Amino acid sequence: MNALIAALAGAALPFSLAPFHHWWLGIAAMAGLAIALRQASPGRGFLLAWLFGSVSFGFGVSWIYVAMHVYGGTSAWLSTIMTGAFCIALGLIPGLFGYLYCRWIRGGRAGSVLGFAALWVLTEWFRGWFLTGFPWLYLGYAHLDTALSGWAPVTGVLGLSFWVALAGAALAELVWPSHSRRQRALPAVAVLALALLGYSLGQLSWTSASPKGTLQVGAVQPNIAQDKKWAYTEYWDTLDKLDKASAPLWPEVDLVIWPEAAVPALYHQAAPFFDYIREQAQDHNTALITGVPTRDGEAMYNSTLVVTGGEGVYHKQRLVPFGEYVPLASLIRGLIRFFDLPMSSFSRGADHQPPLQAGGWAFASAICYEIVYPDLVAEGAAQADVLFTVSNDAWFGDTKGPHQHMQMAQMRALENGRELLRVTNTGITAFVDHHGQIRQRLPAFEPGVMQGEVHARQGLTPFARWRSLPIVLLCAAIVIIAALSHRRR
Repeated sequence: MNALIAALAGAALPFSLAPFHHWWLGIAAMAGLAIALRQASPGRGFLLAWLFGSVSFGFGVSWIYVAMHVYGGTSAWLSTIMTGAFCIALGLIPGLFGYLYCRWIRGGRAGSVLGFAALWVLTEWFRGWFLTGFPWLYLGYAHLDTALSGWAPVTGVLGLSFWVALAGAALAELVWPSHSRRQRALPAVAVLALALLGYSLGQLSWTSASPKGTLQVGAVQPNIAQDKKWAYTEYWDTLDKLDKASAPLWPEVDLVIWPEAAVPALYHQAAPFFDYIREQAQDHNTALITGVPTRDGEAMYNSTLVVTGGEGVYHKQRLVPFGEYVPLASLIRGLIRFFDLPMSSFSRGADHQPPLQAGGWAFASAICYEIVYPDLVAEGAAQADVLFTVSNDAWFGDTKGPHQHMQMAQMRALENGRELLRVTNTGITAFVDHHGQIRQRLPAFEPGVMQGEVHARQGLTPFARWRSLPIVLLCAAIVIIAALSHRRR
């Protein structure tokens, strides 16, 4: 029975997130996990939480199959096996949570509720950096649009995850009581108080309008199919699409942004085209930022750079395994087509890169997958007037992936009190305000351009200043106290 509860709870968790937005299912999922672990031995707790995590990732990141099979050229059966293996491997981290919770934390009001929530947040944080990290499906993203969102500029998404796990554990206490009525009510009261405080925090403005005012920005979404993206026969057609889409924007806006790897060639190889485009932009005193692969000596980078109207180059720091680099390349290159994808030999960019300068503004850059790393984005946001991210979500197809990616980008805007520009190849291209709300967007899987006004912001939110350190330290302290209390008992 507990295995069924854990599996159903794991399946429910992704439906709390985009594109479904049933936020209450995240609380129900954590309640189900807490109930399943209530009387489990440490070993049994590991297996139940492993099952919970594997099913959760299986439902939540199934778009990996599309990237491997449809666009990566891997057979259906092998894509299924590899996707399943990936989800099962990720499930080991919740499995570790289950073991530690049942072995050292569970028992007593502090351990069963506070310890449960704190330990869960620590495992989410651990998953965000271990082996380059996979910070996907965090519980807190479900509350981008709820009263709880006021906590995001203070604690970041991990603070919202803490509340969801806490609410789930409190609900489990009510459903399967193990204490007196008064003891069971206290966690529920604490959960409600934190929610009300979150609503109050949401009424505060942590950042303010900058004297720089506004900038007119144009975004180009060329909608190049992934199976044609790097085909040489499509190269000139791609350049023509970018040229024609940008032509009406040059006289209308201050800045034009193209998506990740918009030009399917190294920057120096496409120099004649960029010289031509630079002239078009300069004739109207318009800046241009684009995503484009670059080379420096023997190293090749996935980059964004200012073509004209400013200066700066940013090299991507968080690379996607097998998509942008291949671990153990000397051993597995050539085994299957997926290990030999175009542009899968990038080098990692340096830490602490400065923002790009365009039109007199500072732009904190994040390329594709990087936008899901809260602390990495916060580092750049502290020096920037606005956030921007370029991406190519064509790899995901018409799945949950682009919607989840967009939701996480919105959370970065809310955490840092900065507006965010998201420009993609196939969608979702959108302008997001400093509250994390989409102000305007383009339809996905259609070519188009979008023109809008962007507002510069100044000042730092508590999260932009301190990042995830306070919530991680708080959760670590709670876990230590709960473990010591468990040991005394």
